[in-house]
Amino acid sequence: MATQDGLTVGVVAARAGVTVRALHHWDRIGLVSPSRRSSGGYRLYTAEDLTRVVRVAAYRELGMPLEEIDRLLAAPTEDGTESLREQRDRLRSRAEALHRAADRLDRLVRARDRGILLSEQEQRELFGDDWDPAGVERARQTWGQSEQWAQYAERGAERTPAQWQELARQAEALHTELAEACRTGVSPESAEAMALAERHRVSMEAYFDCPHHRHVALGRMYACGEWAEYFDAREPGLSGWLAQAVEANAAAHGVDPATATWD
Repeated sequence: MATQDGLTVGVVAARAGVTVRALHHWDRIGLVSPSRRSSGGYRLYTAEDLTRVVRVAAYRELGMPLEEIDRLLAAPTEDGTESLREQRDRLRSRAEALHRAADRLDRLVRARDRGILLSEQEQRELFGDDWDPAGVERARQTWGQSEQWAQYAERGAERTPAQWQELARQAEALHTELAEACRTGVSPESAEAMALAERHRVSMEAYFDCPHHRHVALGRMYACGEWAEYFDAREPGLSGWLAQAVEANAAAHGVDPATATWD
């Protein structure tokens, strides 16, 4: 309550919008201390004390450390103004950083929802007329709840069109080499084929973590359905050849293809 001699800690806390615990702490460190005592021995805040509490609370809300607030309140006006300018600049820098972080999070959310942050026209321009943008949505429906989809979205969220184009160029070059090896009769269990399979596994790391056991599962997927159609259109039998090369490479790295699973 308020008395003729001053204000109690509870009243000051309520008026300044801070906690009693904060006032006790500020008192202990000498930042703001009640100037008077009641006849019963209770410590009381004066109007001037309350003004200082309000100023401390305002600066604290701006993120100032208590030590800096103490120096600011004790400094001459000119020095105090400079300190406020510095704090203002720090807050603006923090605000800009938070804004950039919010933009990144927004891109991550959209990437998880869409997979690729490119328009359908941009996708066809970068990946070729045979590219089917609807395939990305089918992939999201199938794997959208998996860790690998989250990695795919996160790694692609900051990727520029030029970077997507470079990945597409690298994939096209690798697929051409795979088709040539299959066409010329290279054994899928040979060192040459396994080297190509390892390059293919590493290329998948641009999208999601792809250890050898997961690569085996991916190779099996390539051997059937629309993926088999894609590879076999480049070279008849390429889908099966690639699956065998992937398994041989996995075995060379200590993974048993017979027991390998996606996870």
